[in-house]
Amino acid sequence: MKLTSIRRSFAIAALSAAFSTALIPSLASAGIFDDDEARKAILDLRSKVDAVNLRLDNKLDTKADKGTALDLANENEQLRAEIAKLRGQVEVLANDIANTQRRQQDFYVDLDNRLRKIEPKRLTVDGKEATVEPNEQRAYDNALSLFKAGDYKNSVASFNSFLVAYPQSAFAGSAQYWMGNSYYAQRDCKNTIVAMQQLVKVYPDHPKAPDALLNIAGCQTEMKDKNAAKKTLESLIAQYPESEAAHAAKNRMTSAK
Repeated sequence: MKLTSIRRSFAIAALSAAFSTALIPSLASAGIFDDDEARKAILDLRSKVDAVNLRLDNKLDTKADKGTALDLANENEQLRAEIAKLRGQVEVLANDIANTQRRQQDFYVDLDNRLRKIEPKRLTVDGKEATVEPNEQRAYDNALSLFKAGDYKNSVASFNSFLVAYPQSAFAGSAQYWMGNSYYAQRDCKNTIVAMQQLVKVYPDHPKAPDALLNIAGCQTEMKDKNAAKKTLESLIAQYPESEAAHAAKNRMTSAK
């Protein structure tokens, strides 16, 4: 009865270690190996478990036949040592798997962040939905930053470069407008008029088109071309009657009389 109990405890201990060894690699295979490799690893581990069982049964039967309790005790210590070794290997393997999964997760997060930086974005630009490339957005923002910083000469060059690189951009109308304002800030009325006229011609529905006409009229007045200024103001009122620029144009025309 005592021998049967000892044998049962040996079997349970050995099987617990063997199945623990089998469980972790099978979990690891889900993230590291493909399906064929995982199945092969599981079959190999099962074979090892069967071999441990067979060896344990043979040794227990031999010792039982001899009836040597001391040998059974020694065998028990050897099995405990082997189980402890296997458990140590399982812990190392489990730690390696955790580290690998963590590295994989970090890799995918980094990859996702990189993709977001180069993927086009859907934005609302001047009241319209548009797809904007990251480099396109960056180029426009840089040019606008130069204007806001008062670096009008370089902002003209940057807006012009933007329009050459992205002629179909959703920001093209705004780039044209701010380029005109960069000229105006330098008191270059001639180029201001050219830039603003281009905006009205190519982007007549742009929110800044009425302001562009008002700026043109202002430059024409500064250039002492009152007739041209009057025609521009009349055109502004006719094309964009409800705009704030149109109300300003009416006030200017009234003051000029």
